[in-house]
Amino acid sequence: MGDLRVLVVDDEPHVRAALASWLREDGYQVLTAESGEQALDRLAARGAEILLVDIKMPGMSGLELQARVRELAPETTVIVMTAHASVETAVQALKQGAYDFIVKPFDPEAMSRLVAKAAERYVLLSENRALRERVSASEPQLIYGPRSPLVPVLAQLEQVAETDTSVLISGESGTGKELIAKLLHARSPRRHGPLVVVNCGALAEGVLESELFGHEKGAFTGALARREGKLEQARGGTLFLDEIGDIPPKVQVDLLRVLEERVVVRVGGNQPIAVDFRLVTATHRDLAEEIRGGRFRADLFFRINVFQLSLPPLRERMDDVVLLAEHFRARFAQQMNRRVAGFSREALALLRGQAWPGNVRELQNAIERAVVVCRGGTIEAEHLPFRAQLPEAEGGADATLAGVEERHIRQIVERCQHNVTQAAKLLGIDRVTLHNKLKRYGMARPQ
Repeated sequence: MGDLRVLVVDDEPHVRAALASWLREDGYQVLTAESGEQALDRLAARGAEILLVDIKMPGMSGLELQARVRELAPETTVIVMTAHASVETAVQALKQGAYDFIVKPFDPEAMSRLVAKAAERYVLLSENRALRERVSASEPQLIYGPRSPLVPVLAQLEQVAETDTSVLISGESGTGKELIAKLLHARSPRRHGPLVVVNCGALAEGVLESELFGHEKGAFTGALARREGKLEQARGGTLFLDEIGDIPPKVQVDLLRVLEERVVVRVGGNQPIAVDFRLVTATHRDLAEEIRGGRFRADLFFRINVFQLSLPPLRERMDDVVLLAEHFRARFAQQMNRRVAGFSREALALLRGQAWPGNVRELQNAIERAVVVCRGGTIEAEHLPFRAQLPEAEGGADATLAGVEERHIRQIVERCQHNVTQAAKLLGIDRVTLHNKLKRYGMARPQ
């Protein structure tokens, strides 16, 4: 919270001093002002992310200050402070766009929780603004050639983007599913709303449940305050559930209920809350196989799979490999201030000859490493983090794609001395995906 500034506006010196002390203990930068006029000067000079303003002050009232702040700094989150007798005025402030109000005399813990919620909201909105800017800037970074298998996929994306239809993005890890979700959001009528991203495969069941649906105070140990879930935070925008095939059965049931009824009930609560979002999901799993195995609900599948976009793996986009490699080379060379002008013929041949089990993410990581270790102006084959040839199958060993992937993963894991985190980074996949592949190929070490 050290980067967030809170401006406390109150004509009573002891109130300003107490609030400033509490908030500094919570890690905020604190500014104070004794009047609305002084508060506007402070905002003009230094700005503030959160404004705590007293309703009743001599001269400019809290409501008048709120109106001016809304014009001059609309991104500032306003919390109004009021006495019991002025609660109706505080409600008026809420109608005019204030985030919340608190009644004097203050409980320090209640004030701390309220400001923390306001800070969380501000950070979320800031991340969404930054994400929209990055999405806008990153659209040209979807690199592909005129004969790429991505061309028909993007044509389908254009068809569905302008609707509110639920979209399932399928494809192997590292094929760019999150980028496609961002493009869908950026080209949709909800583009000005938030894009809320949840990686379902990275969270334990209890954490995922709270993350999605929110929780009420006291719902479980450590639930010290009410918290909005991601489904609420996505109101007016897009909710992207990555790796939806990894969510546990109970969460599947609860999510299905939300999609059918368009209301959410927070963990530990009983009050239904209306939600409004466009759902985009992604998975690297074969959900039809998951349904047959009893691990995924068919009724949930039908809800999320109204329209499906299937992303091709990089091994089916070999004409795009050099284009992508050149793109990543230019980006990392600029970021690292390195003069790396291109690739040798041998390096390009090596790039074209890879199976790329980690897909675009693996290629990106390989080029980043090559730019780091390259000491001349050209990336050579020796700068790339793999051999020119995968080990040849002997005695009729498995020559299928799975067999090639297994040998490649085994080579990388052995090179990293069984450091799963390092191996996953080199392969361009996350640790959970690599762990699952190690188990599938009998390479997982016993716990």
